[in-house]
Amino acid sequence: MIALVTRDLALRFGRWGGVALPLLFFLLVASLFPFAVGPEPKLLGRIAGGIMWVAALLAALMPIDTLFEPDRADGTLDQLAARRMPFELVAAARIVSHWLAFGPLLLLTVPLAAALLNLPAETMPRLLLGLALGTPALAALGVVAAALTTGLRGAGALAGLLVLPLALPVLIFGAGAMATGPAADGAIRLLAAASLFLVALSPFAAGAALRAAIE
Repeated sequence: MIALVTRDLALRFGRWGGVALPLLFFLLVASLFPFAVGPEPKLLGRIAGGIMWVAALLAALMPIDTLFEPDRADGTLDQLAARRMPFELVAAARIVSHWLAFGPLLLLTVPLAAALLNLPAETMPRLLLGLALGTPALAALGVVAAALTTGLRGAGALAGLLVLPLALPVLIFGAGAMATGPAADGAIRLLAAASLFLVALSPFAAGAALRAAIE
């Protein structure tokens, strides 16, 4: 598991734009929304949390084309299958490496995006907590979509269609976590439960999809 995660991270950080592009895209989305909805500070403050959740989802989907397709094209998946490597383990390692490549760095860029969107300072801790809990689920969904679309043309667009409906609970609970009072606490618990469920289930779904892709 450690060897697989280390290899995936080395390839991701060694590829030009492999780590920087999702973060730049996240900041670009945050900076463009004020131009689209207007510079009204109160309006931006109300919608800032939802904007950043959608931007985080799109940032998680950006590298989908490079998660499994290069390994299928160069025969790495065939070699893993020949060595009887469980594809569930491969998928679990890819989830970990995918999240490590964008999740922590994305959390570091959230304050800058929050400043661009005039997010109230008192909601920042809840936003960071929600993203810390929810981004592993977004990474897991991205890996499942990448496995399902491996070898297909237009995989990026198809992966987006697959992931967006499944990500709705994460986005809803994540946005709800930015409320105040008991509702926010309940949303945080539901977000953590949904994220745990998706992370636990995704390696099995992705593993089955990878086996089908090489047969």
